[in-house]
Amino acid sequence: MPSAASAINQAPLQTADIVKYLSARDWKIPPGVEERAFRFLLGRLDFNNLLGLIDVARGSAPWMRSASLYQLWLDETPADVPLRHAAYFNLGVELANIGDVVEAGAAYNAALALKSDFLVAAINLGLMSESQGKTDEALEIWRRAVQPDDMRTILLNQRGRLLERMGRFEEAERELHRSLLTVPNQSDAISHWVHLRLKMCAWPVYEHIPGLTKDDLVASSGGLTLMSLFDENAVVNRWVERWISRFGDLQRRAPADGYDHEKVRIGYLSSDYNLHPVSMLMVELIEKHDRSRFQVYGYDMGLDDSSYLRHRILGAFDQWFRVAEMSDDQVADLMRQHELDILVDLNGLTDGSRPGIIRRKPAPVQISYLGFVGSQPIPELDYAIVDDFVVPQDLAADFHPKPLYMPICYQVNDSKAPVDPSPTRESVGLPTDKFVYTCFSNTYKITDDIFDAWMRILGGVENSVLWLLARTPWARQNMLNRAQAHGIAPERLIFAGPASPAQYLARLPLADVFLDTYPYNSGTTASDALRMGLPMVTLSGKTFSSRMAGSLLRTVGLSAGITTSVDDYVALAVKLGTQPEAYKEFRDALGGGDAWRRTLGDTDRFVQDLEERLLAIRVKPGQAG
Repeated sequence: MPSAASAINQAPLQTADIVKYLSARDWKIPPGVEERAFRFLLGRLDFNNLLGLIDVARGSAPWMRSASLYQLWLDETPADVPLRHAAYFNLGVELANIGDVVEAGAAYNAALALKSDFLVAAINLGLMSESQGKTDEALEIWRRAVQPDDMRTILLNQRGRLLERMGRFEEAERELHRSLLTVPNQSDAISHWVHLRLKMCAWPVYEHIPGLTKDDLVASSGGLTLMSLFDENAVVNRWVERWISRFGDLQRRAPADGYDHEKVRIGYLSSDYNLHPVSMLMVELIEKHDRSRFQVYGYDMGLDDSSYLRHRILGAFDQWFRVAEMSDDQVADLMRQHELDILVDLNGLTDGSRPGIIRRKPAPVQISYLGFVGSQPIPELDYAIVDDFVVPQDLAADFHPKPLYMPICYQVNDSKAPVDPSPTRESVGLPTDKFVYTCFSNTYKITDDIFDAWMRILGGVENSVLWLLARTPWARQNMLNRAQAHGIAPERLIFAGPASPAQYLARLPLADVFLDTYPYNSGTTASDALRMGLPMVTLSGKTFSSRMAGSLLRTVGLSAGITTSVDDYVALAVKLGTQPEAYKEFRDALGGGDAWRRTLGDTDRFVQDLEERLLAIRVKPGQAG
């Protein structure tokens, strides 16, 4: 074995030279002469041989941090050494991976100082700023990063994503539009751009992009967008099949023949354990599971908003686990260790979802519920919780996975949700002498066709207004512009201000009729209206998402509010606004919310019905298949 001095005299050095040197010392570098010798040797490597050393060190000496080796190499090499900018970039990645975002940002800045057009360094530097809450700084970093057209799109897409997260929708839409004008065929950017236009009520949603047909835009649209625009399971099925194909074949974690636990172990996976409609519906179900027969686990992969609802729902689980920072493999392995009998995915293919976990089959039986109210042909999903209205037998052939039918209604509810005292119309900006139609659904569910139907209704009921919830100025302005095109005065559209969940429920009875969206019906919002005694007119189609509200209306005994064509929808709404006796009979059927409390609000009965079905589909050894 050569001495340190003789090794130093050999130049240039290769990875193998230092590996041999380190191996002889058991990969330990004591301070003093040996450390100085090692530093000198390290400085004799070029960048590619440094990468080789780091790769070997990961396997032979995992305690020798890659970040330290990059930093030592940068300290010991001259300023003009080739690929120095790449070493700074890799140092930034390693520092970010161990959570040192400040030093990671400094490393990315150093990389950019050496190579100003280093795109990935600019992107990562912006992400470091964003992670520290410096969103304006991140936007400026990405704005300054000048790139060729095929690279500039990445920066535009990052800016679009962050601007949307900051609530600056118009700027976000503009950046994504610029990206698509530069390079049209970007599936993810198209999906993001189209859904953003839906939320802004920027009609037509499928605006022409040179180089793309409408079919191209539809093919790249996401699931929620497709459910908002198309009343066809086949359209959503094709999207799901394309989307999940990116995962390939994954290792199944759970035994196919299940377990033989005394209590059924059921896990609920969600990114929405916060102030979100899914938790608003689910919380009492988690609280009321029969603990003599079920052990209930929660897996939280979302944001901690510190809300009362988050504390309530997480506190209802027997055990809950924070898995947001874990990989799909790690989460699936954790669930496998817990030996879950049944896993319920409360996200489906929505924002925050982790379908890679479901694809790894960490439980013998896997169910989709609430989050994605559409068909999901995912092989590892066994059931979807439905009822015979949202998925009737004659439409079940195109619906996936296998329907697990509830006897009354698919939707669970929280009978204990707090409600504030009812305000007055004047206090929320409503006229006291007008017939008030309302829709408090998310704006991405409001299509130009359904909005046009609403304008026909206002045109047919002279003494009426429409009360809407539009959280962005762009959605409000686009609605006002569309109304004006129909000859409807702007003052006949009234936009509700922000409210807490308890305030929101309390003000619902101030309206006269709730007008549902189509083809993506209201879900939680529809139930809220019926809870508060506010009657609804819905339009039922051929998909789960277009039949949700109809299921709720049938359950509370108000099937008269279900229509099956736009013309019938408009005619019924106009009738209720012009015939007081017909309207009184319609509203009285809800008994001020009593009909909801007897049916949808009977959470005890729902839990019992669900548990019977869970016990029936549970898999035990010797019973699989």
